Amino acid sequence: MREPAFWWREAGLIAGLLSPLAASYAAVAAWRMGRPGRAAGIPVICIGNLTLGGAGKTPTAIAVAQLLDAAGFRPFVLSRGYGGELSGPVRVELDSHRASDVGDEPMLLARVAPTIVARERLAGAAAASAAGAGAIVMDDGFQNPALTKDLSIVVVDGRRGIGNGEVCPAGPLRAPLDIQLRRAHALLLIGSGPAGEAVADAARAHGLPVFHGRLEPDAQALAALKGRGVLAFAGIGDPEKFFATLSDAGIDVRARVSFPDHHRFRQSEALDLIARAEREGLVPVTTEKDLVRLAGQDNLKALATIARPLPIKLAVAEADAFRDFVLAAIR
Repeated sequence: MREPAFWWREAGLIAGLLSPLAASYAAVAAWRMGRPGRAAGIPVICIGNLTLGGAGKTPTAIAVAQLLDAAGFRPFVLSRGYGGELSGPVRVELDSHRASDVGDEPMLLARVAPTIVARERLAGAAAASAAGAGAIVMDDGFQNPALTKDLSIVVVDGRRGIGNGEVCPAGPLRAPLDIQLRRAHALLLIGSGPAGEAVADAARAHGLPVFHGRLEPDAQALAALKGRGVLAFAGIGDPEKFFATLSDAGIDVRARVSFPDHHRFRQSEALDLIARAEREGLVPVTTEKDLVRLAGQDNLKALATIARPLPIKLAVAEADAFRDFVLAAIR
């Protein structure tokens, strides 16, 4: 689905009209978050966000899994597998699964650590534990009460913050901000901007440590695009962030095409992108998440073959403090 534009503006008429529904949603969300969960028997670190839409959870989950692996733990990643057909629990196999089976994010996560997809988080945690996991990194699931979390890190986009500050459907919040911050253990602000800093101030008022991160594009991929015109396309939570990353790196982005988050491309859309790139002499560039959805689909193979991915990774400014904070929580 596409996020309504009014979510990211100051609350106005539409948000006001939806406020009764938002109040009901907020009450249910707050009640759910207050329910006790069950322990997995091994440490669980949850990477969540306060809002619907992209904030940088998956790069953060990858970074945390790598951190745990370097420290000698055996991390497994647990994902709901949004957009995939398998309900699980199932371990993602890169040589046999496709994004249509398990979702796009698990395909990326499985490159870094063993990844379990499960609609039921408790069943997924049990599967990970049975397979020998030393710790679980949950990609999303902060608002889900089923599984007890030893550490919950909420990720916030510094540019967008929490939008108009209203709860869905009046705004992008998944639950009232105060309720969510009371359940979190730390906040990671990715990127900069006054909207994000306002959320960071609210987190500090709740006694939460605030870390600062940035998403760094792969230098080799950028070098290959220098001096070439680019057609950038993306079906993620915030395509504008991807387009801005390219532009900020000095890439000549001449065309931008955005799709809804987790978009399943149709052959006609793929052919349109190919035709436009050829007509205008542009290089198609997309996110790794979009490329894994294109890969493995015979009717999309032509676009998957010519599209260039732009890998990114999370860099935390307070790297040592962040590592020590995470490891202390599970030790």
